[in-house]
Amino acid sequence: MTATLKSQSSESSLSDLKLKHILKTLPKDCFQKNRVRAWTTIALSLSMASLGYLGIAYLPWFFLPLTWIFTGTALTGFFVIGHDCGHRSFAQRRWVNDLVGHLFMMPLIYPFHSWRILHNKHHKHTNKMEVDNAWHPMRPETYDSLDWFTQKGYQALRGRFWWVASIVHWVGLHFNLKQFEAKDHGKVKLSIAVAVLFAAIAFPLLIINVGVWGFVKFWLMPWLVYHFWMSTFTLVHHTAPDIEFRSVEEWHEAKAQLSGTVHCKYPAWVELLCHDINVHIPHHLSTAIPSYNLRKAHKSLKQNWGPYLYESKFSWKLMKDITDQCHLYHPDNCYESFRAHHAKRAG
Repeated sequence: MTATLKSQSSESSLSDLKLKHILKTLPKDCFQKNRVRAWTTIALSLSMASLGYLGIAYLPWFFLPLTWIFTGTALTGFFVIGHDCGHRSFAQRRWVNDLVGHLFMMPLIYPFHSWRILHNKHHKHTNKMEVDNAWHPMRPETYDSLDWFTQKGYQALRGRFWWVASIVHWVGLHFNLKQFEAKDHGKVKLSIAVAVLFAAIAFPLLIINVGVWGFVKFWLMPWLVYHFWMSTFTLVHHTAPDIEFRSVEEWHEAKAQLSGTVHCKYPAWVELLCHDINVHIPHHLSTAIPSYNLRKAHKSLKQNWGPYLYESKFSWKLMKDITDQCHLYHPDNCYESFRAHHAKRAG
């Protein structure tokens, strides 16, 4: 793992940096939409998901775990297409982005506008304590104030059960109108209605035609794999033992977006099916960069800002390091583990 901001001198060199200074170093064509390449991502996701479902339907039963993993990963590509639509980087016309976004998030039962609005808040306040809504670490005093059951739940989601955290995030935020300003309620209600209507029609039809086991086999298991990747991407993109979250008063936009975001290398087939969502640093510098231009933008960043970039490689060791250490907020050491915190309290 390559960490950014390895010294005080490098950190101070970023103190006067503005986001616009970094963006000016990127090639102009990184921001250009390409209709053919955009719709090619759709063709790839549709064909790969179809291949996965054919495998689930016709391969012998002992291939099911592999076909579930493949299909769920392909469905993550559906989400990434909706992700580009939510950032208006898929198509020039807003209505096309909204239509495609709803269509591709609909099978995942994800309300498009709900996600779009909350996700844009994450981009605006990346790694800002109490404001960033993408799983920032809890303050120790907040954790101590929780009841035993809630503490155990938080421990599980920041620990070995990180892979279900996306489901908790999905159901806890995106169907709750209290999370949104009144001006957005109309769009949020529309997206919730689309997701719920899809489930109300598709789930009974699936169960009627292939039974409860067919529902589990064709929808639930790939959907759980999709949430595994959503949980993993979200956690890894902004979490490492030496990546800091900052209070509102100390937060620095350019530093947070450039050096608080992780580029993680995954197996090539995962990166292909998920449309390079792992190439995350340029995406945080500008959401206007389409997914198919992220690699070119990252190459430019490495040439111009290499010492400040944080890169890692996906492995079970990486996930163990994160889930063993990155639990509670610490103002000086970035994180405090549950074990260290409980030992300190016991002492």
